[in-house]
Amino acid sequence: MKNSILILIVFIATSCATNVQEKNKTVQSINTENMKKTDAEWKEILTPEQYYILRQKGTDRPGNSGYTKHFEKGTYVCSACETQLFESNSKYESHCGWPSFDDAIKGTVEFTKDSSLGMVRTEITCKACDGHLGHIFDDGPRETTGQRYCVNTTSIKFVKADNKK
Repeated sequence: MKNSILILIVFIATSCATNVQEKNKTVQSINTENMKKTDAEWKEILTPEQYYILRQKGTDRPGNSGYTKHFEKGTYVCSACETQLFESNSKYESHCGWPSFDDAIKGTVEFTKDSSLGMVRTEITCKACDGHLGHIFDDGPRETTGQRYCVNTTSIKFVKADNKK
């Protein structure tokens, strides 16, 4: 009986470690070379609004439309390249007018100092395609990361979780 329990524990631990390694492997193997496109190529792929937000560093108007009040289980991906960026369990209601997350999927987001508009902020972009996502602030939930990834609805798409898994 003790051997059976030990074997079961080892099996579960190995399975969990393998799943985590596979997820990290996927994130770390983002091929940014395939994402380098000319402005003309991006204009062919993206809608005018997506091009403005993702390539010209625009900002959606604040409001409750889009993903601001969306809380289904799943993953948010980049609208330009479909790289997974945020898990739904990191999304929260910040009442700022834009979708907010307290964390990003490890290795998927770049951070850059942004001194535009007369203030200093940290811009967040998709690591795979360099698409502008929004900005990160230090006024998020203290019980988690304390960070608020303030993201443009236009720069992300939601992929519903597969309940069969």
